[in-house]
Amino acid sequence: MSGVGAVPAPRAAVAVRVRRLLAHELRAAAALGRWTARRKHGVRPGDHAAGYTGPQTPLLYTLLCVSVIETVALAYLIPWPAVHVTVLVLDVYGVLQVLGLHAACVTRPHVAGPGGSLRIRYGALFDLVVPADAVASVRVDRRFPAGRLLALSEDGVLDLIVAGQTAVTLELTRPLAFTRPLGSTGEARTVRFHADDPHALVAALRPPALT
Repeated sequence: MSGVGAVPAPRAAVAVRVRRLLAHELRAAAALGRWTARRKHGVRPGDHAAGYTGPQTPLLYTLLCVSVIETVALAYLIPWPAVHVTVLVLDVYGVLQVLGLHAACVTRPHVAGPGGSLRIRYGALFDLVVPADAVASVRVDRRFPAGRLLALSEDGVLDLIVAGQTAVTLELTRPLAFTRPLGSTGEARTVRFHADDPHALVAALRPPALT
């Protein structure tokens, strides 16, 4: 029996999701400052940083332009001051959300360490550290899977999809646990993800990773 005052499971799950969403918001805000200063997160001397924003950048900037146009248009169309201020705040918040997502992705690239380790990321939403001894093989492998950002198949293939595509397939020597953006977990035996220059990333994963 659970103790008196124990938090019901559904309520606890919601609390975890809310905390993670707030954490993502804070990381995105920090990323805006890091992006302005042209600094990368978690990239040390000797590391190979691999960007992955190429396919999604035009989409994000298009969304940003639409949001700005909408904000300006509504400023002229809405005659009620209270409603106008509310809509303006929501629109500005939406613009900052888009900018924060892009900044987080730019400043948190994939990172290949000189010893053969690999850190696979998507902004502040996903972060998987792959030790060198967990890398069985890695290859350039362009695919165009359907689905959302993260898709895990029944046989343990994890797709980290950027704008409908992946470019690198990483086979693992053992299953690795990962955490989804809202806190649920899973295990992957193979990870497929995007890199703007997949050949350079694969080349950066030198032995012992490929031995």
